[in-house]
Amino acid sequence: MKISKISRTRQRKLISAQHGTQRGVVLVMVLWIIMLLIVLVSSFVQSSTSEGLQARFLLNSTRARYAAESGLSRAVFELRNPTIDLRWIADGRPYETDFEDAKITIKIVDDMGKIDISVTNLPLFQAMFESVGVDKLAAQKIAAAMADWIDPDDLVNANGAEKGEYESAGLGYGPSNRPFVTPSELQQVLGMSYELYLKVEDMITINSGNTQPNGAFAQADVLRALLAQQTGQIPSQEVIDAFIELRSNTPRGGTISLPGGQPLLAQSNGLTYTIESEAELPSGAKAALKATIQLGQGSVAQRPFRIVRWRDGSSGQ
Repeated sequence: MKISKISRTRQRKLISAQHGTQRGVVLVMVLWIIMLLIVLVSSFVQSSTSEGLQARFLLNSTRARYAAESGLSRAVFELRNPTIDLRWIADGRPYETDFEDAKITIKIVDDMGKIDISVTNLPLFQAMFESVGVDKLAAQKIAAAMADWIDPDDLVNANGAEKGEYESAGLGYGPSNRPFVTPSELQQVLGMSYELYLKVEDMITINSGNTQPNGAFAQADVLRALLAQQTGQIPSQEVIDAFIELRSNTPRGGTISLPGGQPLLAQSNGLTYTIESEAELPSGAKAALKATIQLGQGSVAQRPFRIVRWRDGSSGQ
């Protein structure tokens, strides 16, 4: 009888221990499930937050882009302003305007202030390359090769390059013997490289038709090359900056001269302009574009302008 009572007591203890173990296992499982749910909910919240931020960034970037495009249209409008005294000056000075809540900064450069690579000017071509760090002999060769590229004959300029020189260099083409069709065609000239082209890209045009750029609209890099051609020395940055400041402060119609004394005619009769437009929203989102445009002649059948070249700038927040 006593043994039986002891067995029942042990059974009860064993059953109680099993129940306790089962409750412990269940508790651990419940805790793991709760932790898993917390992780899933946190991941969902984080994903939703990230997607929301991405959507807002995309929305702000798109708004900034269209604001920058509105700056392009505003620039064209101001270039065609019938009141000459109110017309924006295309010498690269910044103009600020608003579009809804965006702040827009616009710069316009008349292509008359750039170096036309389709009109031969060997000293200017050479000065252009020297002004960006090319040594004198290499600058002479590239300048002469440019002249041979656009002239209609097969005669080789001193240090220049016609078909034979291109064949000797292992190239399967030769000079086109016609004016450049696009500025980027300059990269095909013997002696040019992509890196060098990037240095002179903003200095050149094929639309002015002039052998000399108009210093009244030229930017710092073109002014450096222009003064180097005229004086034989590359001017300091201080000289360039002082001239640009003087030009910006000279009233419309006022007299201005290059540092060497050459008088300038601050009058534009060109139709091709390079326009930079940068927009910034209150959120900090930014977008920029750079376009070369040609103005229309104003007839009903024509558009007010056509885009010759388009380059998107940076965007961000």
